[in-house]
Amino acid sequence: MTRLAGSSKLLRAMNASAALAHLLEPGGLTRADLRKLTELSTPTISEVLRRLTEAGLVTVVGHNSGRPGPNAEIYAANPDAAYAVAVSVRDIGASRAPSVVAALCDLTGTVRARIERNVDFLHTDPKDALVEVVAALRDEAGIPEDGIHHVQLGVAGSYDSRAETIRHVDVHGFARPGLIPEIAAALGTRIGVDNDVNLAAIAERRRGVGRDADGFALLWLGQEGLGLAIDLGGTLMRGARGGAGEIGYMPLYAPDSTHRKIDLQDLVGGAAVLALGQEHGITGTTPLEVVTSAAADPGAAGEFFGQLADRISVGLAAVIAVLDPSLVVLAGPVAHAGGETLLTAVTAAVRRAAPLESTIAVTSIDDDAVLLGTLDAGLSAVREALIAEIRDN
Repeated sequence: MTRLAGSSKLLRAMNASAALAHLLEPGGLTRADLRKLTELSTPTISEVLRRLTEAGLVTVVGHNSGRPGPNAEIYAANPDAAYAVAVSVRDIGASRAPSVVAALCDLTGTVRARIERNVDFLHTDPKDALVEVVAALRDEAGIPEDGIHHVQLGVAGSYDSRAETIRHVDVHGFARPGLIPEIAAALGTRIGVDNDVNLAAIAERRRGVGRDADGFALLWLGQEGLGLAIDLGGTLMRGARGGAGEIGYMPLYAPDSTHRKIDLQDLVGGAAVLALGQEHGITGTTPLEVVTSAAADPGAAGEFFGQLADRISVGLAAVIAVLDPSLVVLAGPVAHAGGETLLTAVTAAVRRAAPLESTIAVTSIDDDAVLLGTLDAGLSAVREALIAEIRDN
């Protein structure tokens, strides 16, 4: 009997999840619409809608008067049932970009508030800064304090979920053991943490050129560092301690030549791109400015893109040889600025260097991919938690 009861609860949760997934799409649906979309019976759909409505996740938004008989109620997800917050923290380095970009969205994914600010983490505790940022978002959106169900944090580092510690992070204070539990306790809500490039890959999967791919590798060319995200059919490979994809640490030297030790970061990182641009007489004080200037007049850039592509191909050849991805996405501000010119050069360089063929593309996301992916991850966590609550009730 216990097994049957458990199976029944699981089935109800699956039905509720299927219905809610459709109701989260723009526009409202009637019982008949949901029955067709989910292939559930009319009594089952009625029960699902009753449970979702009582839980505050779904509401009646109108009536359909265009059919014979009584007007059919139109249902939609209640956008105010729960909110998710996304916070992207980055080491600004020479980029002079905001060090914190954050947004708050409702249950349907509509962004209600967004802020950008520079935080001096040398003199500000990360916990205090993030609590203040979340409070500012909540005030701007005008929502109650208990309305936020999940905060998702994106960092340029590796999150070891077992130790609840961020590693390989250059932003001051964020490597402190115990920081994440402290933030969660201060906020009074669940908190998720992930690498910024992984989060960019989530956005690419949902919104970009990776949408229809069976899997892809995303190479992030940032203002300062490099990163790699590995999407296997929609699941990200994070590694035992969250460090999968730290490709900047990949060594490029022979064992008997340690005095010439360099990593891929030394070859393609922000400082290397800036130095390469200076060698070719390209104006710019940051890697992004250099690549933007070169892309605006490729003819005047000389061999800049060819040499940069050769360097990138060193890392991609290893990635392709090990993973054999059907698609490689070039992302990050440097890749986006290089656009089709960089893509053409990298494609040619990889064909010469890589043992296997993979399609190469530049990201199609124009907005802040890390923030978008952080929002997507946070919203998914909220929705999954709400469905779990329905299952347990």
